[in-house]
Amino acid sequence: MDPEQLLPDALLERIRGRAAGYDERNEFFYEDLEELAASGYLKAFVPVSDGGQGLDLEGVAGCQRRLATAAPATALAVNMHLVWTGVARVLADRGDTSLDFVLAEAAKGEIFAFGNSEAGNDSVLFDSLTDAKPLPDGSYEFTGTKIFTSLAPAWTRLGIFGKDSAARDGDGELVHGFVERAAPGYEILDDWNTLGMRATQSNTTVLRGVTVPADRIFRKLPVGPNADPLIFAIFACFETLLAAVYAGIGERALVLGVEAAMRRTSFKNGGRSYAQDPDIRWKVAEAAMAMDALYPHLAQVARDVDDLADHGSQWFPKLVGLKVHATETARTVVDLAIRVSGGSSYFRGTELARLYRDVLAGMFHPSDDESAHNTVANAWLGPLET
Repeated sequence: MDPEQLLPDALLERIRGRAAGYDERNEFFYEDLEELAASGYLKAFVPVSDGGQGLDLEGVAGCQRRLATAAPATALAVNMHLVWTGVARVLADRGDTSLDFVLAEAAKGEIFAFGNSEAGNDSVLFDSLTDAKPLPDGSYEFTGTKIFTSLAPAWTRLGIFGKDSAARDGDGELVHGFVERAAPGYEILDDWNTLGMRATQSNTTVLRGVTVPADRIFRKLPVGPNADPLIFAIFACFETLLAAVYAGIGERALVLGVEAAMRRTSFKNGGRSYAQDPDIRWKVAEAAMAMDALYPHLAQVARDVDDLADHGSQWFPKLVGLKVHATETARTVVDLAIRVSGGSSYFRGTELARLYRDVLAGMFHPSDDESAHNTVANAWLGPLET
């Protein structure tokens, strides 16, 4: 399915028209989410036989890139739901049916979100500061604090993980499960007041002994890096769809920069358009070339995931490399568009000013620049000697 079919121009323009207001009011994108759900967008990965769109990762990445041109914060938050459903699809494609229930519940309208990030935990998925206490009936009680839980006002299923420190002879075990919205034992803080990506409402979630039933525990893994398919699926979907959102930001910034260059005129050059100014033309060309290099990179990585390509130990370098390429390219292109647009873009309320604030969030998503470069260096040069 073409992205324009799932996100027709009329829907996209309504979403674009609300983005500035959500940002100004620091408000969740309720209307956007309602329209996207009604259109079937949240069922993008759900099989057609179950009422979904049946898209693969490349198809969903194209849709998320398009959505981000209208409302980056909406796209980024929706990413969290699409990542979980994408993980289920990637696992199923590889013969792992452990998360088929995610697709089945998404088909019924459930909304999934990520509750994995923890302040100070730079091990990401390979260790946890959250305590996972096993109970006699096979359920687990989770206690800890999760940050950046996007979709906080709307999720119905929150994916979390924590560590059972006593398991595996004291080496510890990472336990993954889903919390349902109605479960007692957690609190969502009203603490999201950020520079950009404000509509995501990625509030902190405090787990105060919330219980995840045994049938909602879907993985138990050793502490540290491992080759479990779940880890690959999360990284593959998270990094690829994240890259798609930032590619959309860069795409929109380039359009706005071109429009500004065509619109602005030079007094000293007799009212000629800035589109005729060599320096402005160079900046627009620089931005366009950067984006032209990003689009095929995004599409190829997504296609390789869909095609079950075997990149072996190079898979994680490819995924983190795509994320860094997308976020850094988008930041560069937004900066160039602002330079092209002149001082008017510095005023509060302009779309470029909002994109400038939104695009900065890219440096904080995992894998960050330092971690990504370490991953790639280790793949090519081996680990640092100790």
